[in-house]
Amino acid sequence: MSIRRTFGLVGAVSLALVLTGCGSSSDDGPDASGKERTRVFAADNGKITIPADPKRVVATGYAVPVMIEADAPLVGISSWKRGEPMMTEEDLATYRKLPKVAGEQAAETNYEAVAEADPDLIVIGVPAPVLGDIDIKRLESIAPVVAIGPTVPSAWRELSHKQADAAGALEEFDAAKNTYETRAAELAKKYKDVLPQLKLGHVGAYGDAAKGTFQREFNGSWGTNIAEDLGAKYYGKVKKPGPGSQSVSEYPSIEELPAAFREADVMTYSVNADGSVPESVQYVLDSKLWKNLPAVKAGKAFPFRYTEAATYGEALKTLDAIDTSLAPLLNR
Repeated sequence: MSIRRTFGLVGAVSLALVLTGCGSSSDDGPDASGKERTRVFAADNGKITIPADPKRVVATGYAVPVMIEADAPLVGISSWKRGEPMMTEEDLATYRKLPKVAGEQAAETNYEAVAEADPDLIVIGVPAPVLGDIDIKRLESIAPVVAIGPTVPSAWRELSHKQADAAGALEEFDAAKNTYETRAAELAKKYKDVLPQLKLGHVGAYGDAAKGTFQREFNGSWGTNIAEDLGAKYYGKVKKPGPGSQSVSEYPSIEELPAAFREADVMTYSVNADGSVPESVQYVLDSKLWKNLPAVKAGKAFPFRYTEAATYGEALKTLDAIDTSLAPLLNR
């Protein structure tokens, strides 16, 4: 089962786990008896006893870019091609050098390769429903396993903190977080007289042209949550909320485009990391209904790159991309 396609199925239970503390902890290093110290960590798969100071970590899914950025002691990772365009050159070099012990899909876990990596901690960053595609007990026979997977898109902040914390890599994580928050505050100040007064609408990348649908993203979704840190407000709410991302995005038919965005002062839409337009979004942009939207006719439709950012380092690129796209608003 695809990690991407099951993301929207994640429910409130996982989100609650994200917001809980990580349990009791103890000092790093061995205790008086020479045994390595441990702590109890609250994860999607329960309260797990893990090393207080892991030395050999395997990471999969959304945990991969987090661990690389945080300079965690990685000895194996899953493939994470979707994140490559958002990595720095240094992080991409690290990513390419690390042994791949799993593929893009959770079911593509190579248990022998995981065992050969000899980890003392395994961090699984996939949505809770996808855990069924992984033989957790087999992994637990190798090392302690903590599952810390995505819930709602905007929760990447809390999730990435938990993933870095589990690996004992909060120092680099906190530095990246501070850099992001400083930049976000600068841009919020830059746009404070513009963005908060506007109603925005967003077209996401996961509509289905073959079915005649588009993705509308509201506050807290992939394409919107980082822009919110600049003061953007995406009006409206999901008509029939579901779990996970289904609570912050929906998939109306193209005929509903005028009704969906008639009130929008500004439209934004997701594009690929290289600036090219996904087929699902191009389908919307080619529509006469899109071209007749008030915001589009007023020349206030802007592309957003790096909308799938799930780490502070990636999100920094998103901030700068949003700033570049929205800059014309400051001249009107």
